[in-house]
Amino acid sequence: MSLTPKLGERGRFAKVSFKEWKKGESNTMKTQEIELRDLDSKKFIERKIEDISSAVGDGLAINALSGGVDSSVVTMLAHKALGSKLKSYFIDTGLMRQDEPEQIVSWFKELGVPVEIFDAQKEFFDALEGLTDPEEKREAITQTFYKDVFGRLVKESGAKHLLQGTNYTDIEETVAGVKRQHNILEQLGVDTQEQFGYKVIEPLIELRKPAIREIGRLTGLQEELYQRPPFPGPALAARVIGEITPERVELVRRATVIVEEELCDSGAFQYLAVLHEDRVTGMRDGKRDFGFQIEVRCWDSEDAVTGSPTRLSYDTLEKLADRITNEVGGVVSVTYNITKKPPSTIEVI
Repeated sequence: MSLTPKLGERGRFAKVSFKEWKKGESNTMKTQEIELRDLDSKKFIERKIEDISSAVGDGLAINALSGGVDSSVVTMLAHKALGSKLKSYFIDTGLMRQDEPEQIVSWFKELGVPVEIFDAQKEFFDALEGLTDPEEKREAITQTFYKDVFGRLVKESGAKHLLQGTNYTDIEETVAGVKRQHNILEQLGVDTQEQFGYKVIEPLIELRKPAIREIGRLTGLQEELYQRPPFPGPALAARVIGEITPERVELVRRATVIVEEELCDSGAFQYLAVLHEDRVTGMRDGKRDFGFQIEVRCWDSEDAVTGSPTRLSYDTLEKLADRITNEVGGVVSVTYNITKKPPSTIEVI
């Protein structure tokens, strides 16, 4: 069965079932991984700079910078390849971490790479309104990014290419039917030129996170950038179970600040806060307090393919619970995930 998504009445991709993904794996997983042990980093950088320059030619390219490791490395490769022919945008979806847009722009300004913040908060929250199914939420995010936001930027600038930080694990998880990553398009048979009016360039598609970090180091990224914990493309939308509203995103954003402050020196691969859908019963001042539940996840992993929950001390867990319930209004319960990947996944959505 073909993996080409079907278009619904609104021009959106119908949800492709896990069975369809899995059945088409042999035809879709054509990208060959370059493992870190086999990576000649300097030659890889030279090749990708040449590939990007050749693909774009004399035209312009739009660069999608989220501030994550992958997109940051792509930004450096594209900047070296294209210079002033590159327009880098940080799309402010309203789903980012605290002060993320300003921080990322500042870091890249230090590197001589101009980045413009594009405010798309209304577009994203409008698209996500009323949605609770994870796949429908991912589809709404995909369409808003690629059709509404990047489609508009490409049209206005006259660019014919979009650069993004898709990595090997993104393809692998999508094809295996674990979850569709929002940035997987051509691998599912989506013709981006036909659907959105531009071609997508994915320089890091052969690499996993450890190799990408090494490329980032060699391209001159600050260590704060190339060693950042992974962060999902859908941002905090991947960490809200149920409907995504500005108020619910703000809850998980505030919890995220605390989790990152407390676990930044843990040595873990990734750590995050998740907002659960249902309210739970709690107590404050001897009275019932019907509030929210935050789940904390912290992972030991090499490449996100498998992972084990970090064995945090009870003192650390207790401090996390105390801070989150006291500093994030309305939260009455904090839990810690202790299930390995698989059967769990690192991100909850």
